[in-house]
Amino acid sequence: MIKPRTPAGVMELLPRDQIAFQRMLDTIRQTFERFGFLPVETPVMELSEVLLTKTGGETERQVYFVQSTGALGRADEGLPELALRFDLTVPLARYVAEHERELAFPFRRYQMQRVYRGERAQRGRFREFYQCDIDVIGKDSLSSRFDAEIPAVIAAVFERLAIGAFTIQLNHRKLLRGYFEGLGIAGEMQLLVLRELDKLDKRGADAVRETLAGEGFGLGAEVIDKLMAFSQVRSHGHADALAKLEALGSGGALFEEGRAELRAILEQLKALGVDESRYALNLSIARGLDYYTGVVYETTLDAWPQIGSICSGGRYDNLAGHYTKSKLPGVGISIGLTRLFYQLREAGLVAAADSTVDVLVALLDDSGLEHALALSQRLRAAGLNVETQLEARKLAKQLQYADKAGIRFVVLRGEDEAARGVATVKDLRRGAQFEVPEAELTAALLVEREQQRALG
Repeated sequence: MIKPRTPAGVMELLPRDQIAFQRMLDTIRQTFERFGFLPVETPVMELSEVLLTKTGGETERQVYFVQSTGALGRADEGLPELALRFDLTVPLARYVAEHERELAFPFRRYQMQRVYRGERAQRGRFREFYQCDIDVIGKDSLSSRFDAEIPAVIAAVFERLAIGAFTIQLNHRKLLRGYFEGLGIAGEMQLLVLRELDKLDKRGADAVRETLAGEGFGLGAEVIDKLMAFSQVRSHGHADALAKLEALGSGGALFEEGRAELRAILEQLKALGVDESRYALNLSIARGLDYYTGVVYETTLDAWPQIGSICSGGRYDNLAGHYTKSKLPGVGISIGLTRLFYQLREAGLVAAADSTVDVLVALLDDSGLEHALALSQRLRAAGLNVETQLEARKLAKQLQYADKAGIRFVVLRGEDEAARGVATVKDLRRGAQFEVPEAELTAALLVEREQQRALG
C-alpha cells in the first residue's frame, strides 16, 4: 500500500484554513477590481520556446517541463514542447502580444493563479504557489502617473487584509543608474554592483563592502563609501522623503529624471490619500536592473521584517519585445500569496476561519426528514448557506460535528418545538441558544449572520 503524502514544496490546507486563504484571495480580487483592473487567466502550460525567452538566471533553471507518457522515450527531440509557467509576467507578455489588436490600452489586468518553480525543498519555500499580479500596459508609451497608482492599490489591499502595519518601499532605476554614472560605474558593472547592494539586508554591510572591493569589482574605498551611504538612505514620512531626495545633491540628466519621477510619485500618493506611514524611500532596493527600468517597489510588514518582501514590482520599458515589434511599456506588482499566508499563519496572524456554511439543520429522528429538507430549502432561498443532516444521530454528535466543521448555528426542531411551532437555534460560538417562531426563523438567522460579519 502506498503511503499518502503530499509532494515537498506544496501547501495543502484543511478546509477552515482553505477558507481563510480563499477570503484573502477574494479581498485581493475585490480590491483590484475596485481600481478598475480586469481579470485574465492564462494556461498553466506555455510553449517552452515562449516561456524560456526571458533574460535567464536562477528562475529559468527551476522550470518544470511537461511531457506526455508517449513522448518519454524520445530523448533525441530536445526540450519538451511545453513547460509550466514560473511566473505570471512571461505569460502576460505573450498574452498582450498575441491579443494586441483586441485589447484597449492602457490595458489594466489582474491575474491570480498558481505558478511552478523547482525550488530546493525547505521550510517556507514552495514549488507550487499563488501569485496575485496587477499590471498596466501602454501602447508606445505609458504615463509615469500610473507608477503611483500601483502602490496605492497595494496599500488598499493590505489595509483590507488587516495583517498589521506595512511599508511600501520605493526606489528608482534612473536615480540609481544616474548616481552610478556619477561615480564612474558604467555598463555591465552597474548591474553587478546593483545586485550586491540588493543583498545588504541579507549579507550585511561588511560583507557587501568586502565584495565590492574584491575580485571582479575592484572599487576604491571612496566610491564604496559613497555607494554604502547612498544605499542607507531611508525616509520616515512624506516630508522626510522629499527632504531626503533633495539632500542627495545634484546629478546628471538621468539622475535628475529619476528624482523628479520619485517626487511626482510621492505627491500623487499623498493626493490619493495613502497614509504617509505606508510608504518610504529605500535606496538599497534593486530587483534586477536588466528588467526594471524605472520605479521599483518592495513591501514589508513592519512588525515581521524576518518575513521579507511580501509584494514587489516596478516599471519596465518593453514588456513583450521578444514577441512583437510594438513597444509595450508597463508597470506592475506581484503578491506571493502562498508564502505570505504560510508566514502569517506561522506567526499567528491568520487563524482558521469559520465554515462557509451558515447553518446546520439537525435531524433528530427520521420522521422529521421531509420537514428538515423543506426548511433547508427555504433558508437557502433567503441567501443562507445551509447543510442538512441527512441521517438522524444523537444531538451531541451533531453538535460536535458542527463545531469541528466551524459551523456556528445549528437549528433543531424536535417534537416539542414542532408542537409549539418554534425552532431552537444553538449558537456554538457564544455557547448560547434561543427559540424563535418558525415563521421568523429566516429573518432571525439573517440578522445573526450580519451581526457576526460586522463583528468579524
